[in-house]
Amino acid sequence: MPSFTDPFALHDPQLLRRQPFVNGQWLAGDAPPLTVNNPATGTQLGEAQTLSATSAVAAIDAAQAALPEWKAMTAQERAKRLERWHNLILEHADDLARIMTLEQGKPLAEARGEVVYGASFAKWFAEEGRRVYGEIIPPPQRGRRLLVFREPIGVCAAITPWNFPSAMIVRKTAPALAAGCTIVLKPAESTPFSALALAELAQRAGIPGGVFNVVLGNPSDIGKAFAAHPAVRKLSFTGSTRTGRILLAQAAEQIQKVTLELGGNAPFIVFEDADFDAAVEGAITAKFRNAGQVCVAVNRILVHENLFARFTERFAARAAALKVGNGLDPETDIGPLINATALARIEGLIADAKASGAKIHAGGQPHKLGGLFFEPTVITQIKSQARIWREELFGPVVTLLPFRDEAEALRLANDTEYGLASYFYSRDLGRMFRVAEGLQFGMVGVNAPAVSGDCAPFGGIKASGFGREGSRHGIEDYLEYKTVWVGV
Repeated sequence: MPSFTDPFALHDPQLLRRQPFVNGQWLAGDAPPLTVNNPATGTQLGEAQTLSATSAVAAIDAAQAALPEWKAMTAQERAKRLERWHNLILEHADDLARIMTLEQGKPLAEARGEVVYGASFAKWFAEEGRRVYGEIIPPPQRGRRLLVFREPIGVCAAITPWNFPSAMIVRKTAPALAAGCTIVLKPAESTPFSALALAELAQRAGIPGGVFNVVLGNPSDIGKAFAAHPAVRKLSFTGSTRTGRILLAQAAEQIQKVTLELGGNAPFIVFEDADFDAAVEGAITAKFRNAGQVCVAVNRILVHENLFARFTERFAARAAALKVGNGLDPETDIGPLINATALARIEGLIADAKASGAKIHAGGQPHKLGGLFFEPTVITQIKSQARIWREELFGPVVTLLPFRDEAEALRLANDTEYGLASYFYSRDLGRMFRVAEGLQFGMVGVNAPAVSGDCAPFGGIKASGFGREGSRHGIEDYLEYKTVWVGV
């Protein structure tokens, strides 16, 4: 059993790994280690070993060497391993959640929910891999047969974020493995332990060495290594739009297939005919989960002018009542921000808004707990040129604005370069279709505060990226078509 002083205190201490995982081996680092801190307490959780760009290339080479054997397995053989991975993740969900809360900060219940949600992709794609079908096409001339094969694209690279350090890994890795690809993963520097724990469980599930690799290190150097290596045929990235643009340009050199899930600036529209109580609670959920550090989190709430004063009062009161604290406390609703940079950015956005005449209805400043905690913040009287209207917030801050009619609501909602997620509440059936079709976003929640699930395509348009993860479409980017003409 772990010692009382162990901050992780895991049921299975072997899940806490601190080294990169390459070709089935836990490697000593050859670059400066990562220091991992608990954002709730500021204390150091430990160090993780990292690799140089040269060693990251060796991981890609290992994935390339492992590809033929993994590709040659039947879909059922690969599925059995993915299903075991799914079961092991659920079996160790409590430990995985505790690791996540300690290094990322989100409330423990949210962390466990993420683990379960992430595991669902392993099972979904284990099943979907069995349904990668080819085609037989009627040939245009006699004496020919025309076939279409579906084949794994090859070695894949994935770069995942710190805000969902478990689910994003499984959501990218599982379809690649199910399709017959091998993969090299680079997780976020803030949350390496969650990634390494998943690699430990993947190894226990029987996924062979070299098929699933985890490298830690300088993100710029490793990103360049991924983009420059001719063996890497697919790159998947979740993160900021700024970084996505850089990776997309780098990936062009090797003509890699790219999936990008980037920033968001989600609107939440409350029409006059909405279920008022449901809309308030939906907005609370869609905004403050993971302290607002979610790409699909609501940034802008648009409320019909006849409801605006009432909604603002109720929503601000609900936000102010949320408990901020350490994620290990079962009563905590909102944990800390991830680091000091995030805190300073939120403070800057609020200062800019106030300078242009914004009004604070709740919060607006660092929480009395100090450190990286910030009060849930509700702001009105925002001008459209303010940074807080234009930029992704990634914190427990939201703006409210009134609108007059459906056309204005759509205009305000679409007034952003981003196009990831959007939400609206209405009981008018015709409006549900009109507004869902009029919103320029890849995902729309109608009377629902969540827009993700293993069975549904997840992704955005415009500056929020392209490609889809999850659903039957999520395996497509890991496959190539091969057309075969046969003379008979």
